Amino acid sequence: MKKFSIIMAIVLVGALFLTACQPAEPQVVVETVVVEVPVEVEVPVEVAAEPVDKTVVEFWTTDNEEARVDVYEAIAVKFMAEHPEVDLRIIPIEEAGIAQRIATAQAANRLPDIVRMGIERVSSFAADGILDADAAAAVIDSIGIDDFRDGPLVMVTDPATGKYAAVPFDGWVQAIWYRADVFAAAGLNAPIAWDDIDAACDALPGTGNLLYGLGLGTDPGQNYPHQVFEQVAISNDAWPFDAAGKVSMNTPEMIEALSFYSELQRCAIPGPQYWRGSREAYELDQSGMLFYSTYIMDDLVDGSGMEAGGNIEIAVEGLADKTGFASMMKGPNGSASYGQLVTLGIMQGAAPEAQLVVEYFLTGENYIDVLALAPFGKVPVLESAVAEWGTLSPYFANYSDETLGQIANGFDTMQRWLFRPDYDATMRAVVGDIEGRLLISQAISNIALEGIMTPETAAEWLQEQVEILYADRQE
Repeated sequence: MKKFSIIMAIVLVGALFLTACQPAEPQVVVETVVVEVPVEVEVPVEVAAEPVDKTVVEFWTTDNEEARVDVYEAIAVKFMAEHPEVDLRIIPIEEAGIAQRIATAQAANRLPDIVRMGIERVSSFAADGILDADAAAAVIDSIGIDDFRDGPLVMVTDPATGKYAAVPFDGWVQAIWYRADVFAAAGLNAPIAWDDIDAACDALPGTGNLLYGLGLGTDPGQNYPHQVFEQVAISNDAWPFDAAGKVSMNTPEMIEALSFYSELQRCAIPGPQYWRGSREAYELDQSGMLFYSTYIMDDLVDGSGMEAGGNIEIAVEGLADKTGFASMMKGPNGSASYGQLVTLGIMQGAAPEAQLVVEYFLTGENYIDVLALAPFGKVPVLESAVAEWGTLSPYFANYSDETLGQIANGFDTMQRWLFRPDYDATMRAVVGDIEGRLLISQAISNIALEGIMTPETAAEWLQEQVEILYADRQE
């Protein structure tokens, strides 16, 4: 407000009556006196606000369903209220298209600031030099390195530098989910050892309503077969590179793993299959086992969503309670569990404020809000969040404490080809390329469905393909 002085004119009228010696008509004399009186009046005046230069932070997220994006944007709104100098933009993207979108953005010199991505992308992007390891380390230190579980920190460590290439965010654990009631009635052991999986494969079809032993990943256009096979391979000590750093896709161990996996097709659902068909057959009481992540926990209670809309009607009453969880697999030459770690990568050239954003999403109720989007598939990487995570869904009550404990501690035993400690950055990048190019999925389809390869010829083909990928990465 501004104040102004106004001059007021006050007219004073005085009547002066004069008398003389002789009577006469009275005369009126008018005198005007001007007096200045200061008066303060408040008048509103528009004053332009100081312009604020905002820093744009682009956050690409593979949590791209509408409901999930809404939560990310709500957290972004809170962040911007506390940091008005930042314009935080949430941009949903498809998981399968990350590599291409990043390549396009890099060519245009327009990389985003933050990318939510699976661990398999981290190695490739780190090898390409587009991740800011110093920024990731700063965030981890700020949150508290002791709060992070050891497993996820090992997974994001770049072997070439010893630095954290990205910030762990959440993840899931894969297992063989199986009809524990049917297994018990048939006298079968839990499907952990290869021999017990084989025994169940032969015994389950025709038991009760079951038509098949399991749903097996065989679709050459999906990475689901790769995810399942990798656990089988590690359980037989089969790896893409040997201790000397040479490609080892044609070893006896790898051939044996390919043979064991493809022979399970004898009791599996026909045709090219991936997670959707495997899940539906299990819910419909048609198969007795399936490989799946912890994301399935609510589906085993309510029925999973169908592509045409609606949910599958569960055919077995109390299916979740009758389902066992076998996350560890024991092969002839080892054992392995499998899962996925999701990370937040801070890209090279990102605005410094990107570090604040990543920290904000991993802090307090903001992090819990993200985990609550899918508690079954978002196992927390922070020790401080585990207790509250366990309260995020009423569906957890349908599973035993043993199962929930295995899930919560899944990061401690999780293994992936990517995580082998003696692999350098180039080897890890090639492992990412193997999955990204669906080489394993194609090989399995060629053996189990097309019949145009044997495990031996498939192993030789994989050896040739991976040697080419390795040579390209070394140029």
